Amino acid sequence: MKKLWLIFAQTTTIGLAIWFLLSTVSPGLLPRPAGAPAVVTVREGGAPASAPATLTYSTAAKRAMPAVVNIYTAKEIKQQRSPLFNDPFFRHFFGNRFGEEPAQKASSLGSGVIISDQGYIVTNNHVVESADEIEVALADGRTASAKIIGTDPETDLAVIQIQLDKLPVISFGNDGKAQVGDVVLAIGNPFGVGQTVTMGIISALGRTELGINTFENFIQTDAAINPGNSGGALVDSNGNLLGINSAIYSRSGGSLGIGFAIPAATVKQVMEAIIKEGSVTRGWLGVEVRDISPELAVSLKLDEAKGALIAGVVRGSPADGAGLKPGDVLRSLAGKDIANASGMLNQIAIIRPGEQVEMSVLRRGQELKLQAKMGKRPKLANR
Repeated sequence: MKKLWLIFAQTTTIGLAIWFLLSTVSPGLLPRPAGAPAVVTVREGGAPASAPATLTYSTAAKRAMPAVVNIYTAKEIKQQRSPLFNDPFFRHFFGNRFGEEPAQKASSLGSGVIISDQGYIVTNNHVVESADEIEVALADGRTASAKIIGTDPETDLAVIQIQLDKLPVISFGNDGKAQVGDVVLAIGNPFGVGQTVTMGIISALGRTELGINTFENFIQTDAAINPGNSGGALVDSNGNLLGINSAIYSRSGGSLGIGFAIPAATVKQVMEAIIKEGSVTRGWLGVEVRDISPELAVSLKLDEAKGALIAGVVRGSPADGAGLKPGDVLRSLAGKDIANASGMLNQIAIIRPGEQVEMSVLRRGQELKLQAKMGKRPKLANR
């Protein structure tokens, strides 16, 4: 018995010695109890041998930031002269000593995105609208004067151009594959502090009826967007352009986490038209439309609240020539279903003037097929 106890004591002593040696020299070789924290071995110089991967979007930011520019504009504002100065009685006593009021210059700032090595930059129309001078500052420190190539107030987009060599160009992403919850970065020049990157997610897609632009299909994001970010880039986690930051919902003038960007597909379509033709040409049907509410669907005896209600028809328009009448419900146009009034407006806009299209219409419960020759949308007056 003593012999067995001696063997047991020696074995236990040797085991404890081995355990102590391993725990001192190579603790990573020992099994960890459930719930125990991981042991991190530190290399010489303080770097962990097997540290967890750090979540970062620095690669995306570095890829997109060089192509995002700061835009500074100035325009001359003429002071309104008092009608009193035109009174002969007043002028008899005071003459012309007051003279003309000197003009003042108002300045503003925004952002833009370089989309071509030929110097084309996309920004918001409201950033450069009525500007007498436009100065562009690149992320690498270079500056250049810019000229306006064309504007599209109905989408609030504009294209300007600078003359510089070796320009960084952003890559377009596929906003059609974007999903709610995707991580995005907003890059711009908020409040003029300098180029800034903020992070958020896509909060919603296809936002319409906000009353911001004529044609709306916004990407909504909670990435911080502030005054000065307008015209800047909204990029995905790979640094590809998903949209142009355009507007925010705010009660204070600052970010409340509700920002809106114009999708890259719309940006590409508009900028290609402006570069090629100097303006954007859109189709026109000549109707006034309304959304179909659930209550309206019941009164019209519709199966679902989908389509666009024709509230009015412009005399002599393509719609008038096709036989559309107030009270008709437009269900499809050119083979594509119409979900609502905004969807109809966007669908009409992408059809080329002169193109013959078929429309599916409900009139007093009867389905009709009508043909219309698309017209050219009249130019929107400057706002």
